Amino acid sequence: MNKHVLPLITLSCLVASCDPATPNDYFGRAVLNLNMFHDFAGARMDGELKQPSMRLADGGGKEVVQMTRKEVVDDKVEFAEASYEKVRKLKETEETREMLQASKAVYEYILPVYRNEYRELAKLYDNKAPQTEIDVLSGNIRQKYADGFRTRMDAVVTAAKPYAERHGLKVQWDVRTSPPPR
Repeated sequence: MNKHVLPLITLSCLVASCDPATPNDYFGRAVLNLNMFHDFAGARMDGELKQPSMRLADGGGKEVVQMTRKEVVDDKVEFAEASYEKVRKLKETEETREMLQASKAVYEYILPVYRNEYRELAKLYDNKAPQTEIDVLSGNIRQKYADGFRTRMDAVVTAAKPYAERHGLKVQWDVRTSPPPR
């Protein structure tokens, strides 16, 4: 056997294994992870900030405390950044291009808003600002970003439906993934 054949076979196997993403992986990363943001620029996000979730207190005990609004927004930012990076790492093919580009467009749209306006809104809540000030910023976020978000999410669904059908992925499409109409 030629001494160059074995290294070439090994290299070929390594290259082939660099992109082990299955259709299910593509769909999960590009589409399903966006479900975490269904509340973006809508009443549900307002609710999350008005009544934040509980978390375990620091120190490893069993005591639970209410999250700060900053923590709520920071969790969204952290998950969005990690999910966006996973989508960016997926190899674009003719079949996946539209779905991946639509997904990236959502992340590119929401991340600056979470990092800026939502962090500002969280600060207002955490600093016990007047409710009128909170309501103005919250309303501005909804008015400025809800329609753009809905349009981008619709593009993801439009690209993802045929992809899911081609690969036999079982998806329940009637679950609301964007803010309710204003």
